[in-house]
Amino acid sequence: MEKIDGKTLINEFDLAEAKSSEGKEIEISACVHKVKKMGGFAFVILRTARYLIQTVYSPDSCPDSIEGIKEGCFVTAKGIVKNDDRAYNGIELSLTGIKLIHKPDYDYPLHVSARKLGCSLDVNLDNRSVSLRNPVERAVFKFQEGVVSGFREFMIKNKFTEIHTPKIVAQGAEGGANIFRLDYFDNEAFLNQSPQFYKQAAVAFFDRVFEIAPVYRAERHSTSRHLNEYIGLDFEMGFINDMYDVMNMETAMLRYLMDYLKENYAQEINILGADIPEVTEIPAIKFEDAVALIKGSKAKNKFDLEPEDEVFLCNYAKENYGTEFIFVTNFPSSKPPFYAMNDREDPRTACKFDLLFRGLEITTGGQRIHDYNEQIEKMKAQGLDPDDFKSYLESHKYGLPPHGGLGIGLERLVMKLIGAQNVRQASMFPRDLNRLLP
Repeated sequence: MEKIDGKTLINEFDLAEAKSSEGKEIEISACVHKVKKMGGFAFVILRTARYLIQTVYSPDSCPDSIEGIKEGCFVTAKGIVKNDDRAYNGIELSLTGIKLIHKPDYDYPLHVSARKLGCSLDVNLDNRSVSLRNPVERAVFKFQEGVVSGFREFMIKNKFTEIHTPKIVAQGAEGGANIFRLDYFDNEAFLNQSPQFYKQAAVAFFDRVFEIAPVYRAERHSTSRHLNEYIGLDFEMGFINDMYDVMNMETAMLRYLMDYLKENYAQEINILGADIPEVTEIPAIKFEDAVALIKGSKAKNKFDLEPEDEVFLCNYAKENYGTEFIFVTNFPSSKPPFYAMNDREDPRTACKFDLLFRGLEITTGGQRIHDYNEQIEKMKAQGLDPDDFKSYLESHKYGLPPHGGLGIGLERLVMKLIGAQNVRQASMFPRDLNRLLP
């Protein structure tokens, strides 16, 4: 019987290690990105998981033929390393051997080796298994990994515990019609709109928690800013004084995250032309004052912010405070969510905030109600029956510390950082009103 000891591992290509091996032969397994035949020799561009590597084929130094090797083939190649600033990623291999691992049955339907695909977004998404082989398209999701990793690292450094909450639930955290229903054996169940209820419960035993997970909204929107399934970066923290403790934590997290991206994802930032902001101080404006500003710009008077209002407020913050972020606080307390604490000084407003970035809401958060009786009263004030929320109210019934938190839309944040025009460009396999495949 064989024994597997976990000691013999296949290593992924390491660019730094390859660069330090100048004059030596290395081996690389990759996909052929492009073949450029130049007469007596050829450039064979290889695509690893993160990099493009230029190799040079000459029959004088490589006994293997490249006949039949084309774009999309998977190969194992050997070559002598030469550092060359003119080559992709500053390195070139002079091939000493190349072996075909697998040849695809069909040619790509898209121009994968082009700098940009040059097709419509719908064609891109319809052919996602191919379009993501393009280095620019692929870099979006390596960059997205960086956002998630930086967020997680900050949370753990600040003593938050990572949790994993159910996505099949008996009731929605936000309620209303924008909730997906499904059959769950003999009961009706829903896809969770937010980990909100579970985050609040966890504050009682962990003090600080975070989660990175999908959330579902059955909104019949078909806009450039809406998805029906997206990834939420959520956290909840106990023993706060007010919602400003949550806002301070987010500001510190964003500062850490931007530095983390610049340090660890310079490759993707360069490929995507991502604009990583400096995060210093973020201004905060009350909703009522924001409406007054918007009225001054001759926009409509509204009870909530519209997309054009968010653009206006971000431009205002940039012009007056030199930042592309702005918090909007103290939304009307009569509006959902029912778990938002009313402001003690002005009960007409709730301790709720949004964070806007480059013209788009990327965060919703605030201070939650921790008192059992206060929570019941607000439910009733919003026309809800507390009996429908018995499970949620168990946490309040047995005591919660003052707490608050927020949720960030990962795809929206990535979209704005990389300058994409549509949030679907920041979703690997987006789900929206019209798309369930691939």
